[in-house]
This record gives sequence, C-alpha cells and structure tokens, in this order.
Amino acid sequence: MNTPDFAIITDHLAKRFGKATVIHDVNLHVPTGQVYGLLGPNGAGKSTTLGLILGLLQPTSGGVELFGQPWRRDLLGRVGASLNGPAFYGHLSAAENLEVHARLLGLKADVVRRTLERVGLAGAGGKAAGQFSTGMKSRLALGMALLTEPDLLILDEPQNGLDPEGIYALRQQLRDYAGAGKTVLISSHQLGEVQQLADVIGVLHGGTLRYQGPLAQLQAGYDSLEDAYFHLTRAGQA
Repeated sequence: MNTPDFAIITDHLAKRFGKATVIHDVNLHVPTGQVYGLLGPNGAGKSTTLGLILGLLQPTSGGVELFGQPWRRDLLGRVGASLNGPAFYGHLSAAENLEVHARLLGLKADVVRRTLERVGLAGAGGKAAGQFSTGMKSRLALGMALLTEPDLLILDEPQNGLDPEGIYALRQQLRDYAGAGKTVLISSHQLGEVQQLADVIGVLHGGTLRYQGPLAQLQAGYDSLEDAYFHLTRAGQA
C-alpha cells in the first residue's frame, strides 16, 4: 500500500457557532512522517481545528482527509490523540488507567508496562491519577494516545505542566516517533518549543491560517522568528 504524502488535509474547513465564525477556510496539509506544529495565541481556534479533524465537531463547511482518504470514523483506529487533557479515572493509578484502555482496545497486557516506561510514569506506583501533578497528567495523556502506536498522533498543548526535563524528553520522543515514519500534529502557543520540534508549522489566528510552511521561510525578511510570528498574529488588530 502506498503511503500518502499527507496524513491530514483539510479542504476549506470552516466552523460557526451561532453567528460567530470560529474557523474560516482553513487548508492544513500535514506531511506524513513529520512533526507539524500548529501555532497560535489562546483563542486562535487550534483546539477547534483539532476537534474537527477528529470528528468531535462537525464542520459547517469544507472537509477533512485522513491518510489520503475522505474522513471516515474507522480511520480513527490509526489515530492517537489527546485534547484538553486526559480523560482518566481519578481513583485509579496510571497503570490501572492504561490497563482499562488496553483491554477496551484488545491490546496485550505488556503494552501497559512499556508505555509507562516510555512516558516516565513507571515509578508512579499506586498513586491515584486524581492526585497527579499537571505534568504527570500530561504524561498520562500522552501514554493513552500512544497505546496503539498510531500512525498519526494529535496532541493539544502536550507540554503543559511539564518541567524542563519533561519538555526535553517529550521533544525527543516526538522527534523519534516521526523519524520512525509516524506523523505528529501538535498545537501550541509556545513559539520557542515548536521552533525546536516541528518540521512544518501553521500559524492560526482569528480562525484563519496565516502561514503554512517551513520555519525558515516564515522568518525570511524579519529580524527574528518572533517578529515574523507577531506580525502575523497582530495583523488587523487595532
């Protein structure tokens, strides 16, 4: 089976809530086997865009392709995602939470141990997930998304709550994941972190995709990457 050039394509994607247009004519192209960073300030529409890609929201107009095919629910079996933090059982440990998901997915028991080690929660013991720090919850969310070794990993602000060591480890994990031929789409408002991680970026502001392409191309003509980013995200403001 041929691997498509793009794991995700959105075609003139739009979403309105009542009279408010939240996403307007967005055309994302997320290359297979790369890390795509969706940048934008809070309220830019990043989480809504990811929700549309995952089918959690229905578009007002436009469409989504996954793996070169029109969006179908069964294609989500190849996708791992974490949006708005992990959905976990607060009274269960990290291992028990992953075991629940593994059983539902028909996975072997040893995948839980490997995943705990992978995301740095092997030492969490029997501590209830509801007592986790924000960073530990972020690690648990990543573990849940990685359980099936999905072809496409979609993460919304995955570095939230992580300390510098955790951010570095996450960066290495995602780079290695893409290096193995998988695709990673992350949303973030942290320009510096995306700069160190992403192959391709999209800059979303006011529900509109202001830029899509390599970081170096975005910076061309500006004194710094920050100047280029702020020019895009402040354009049109009073």
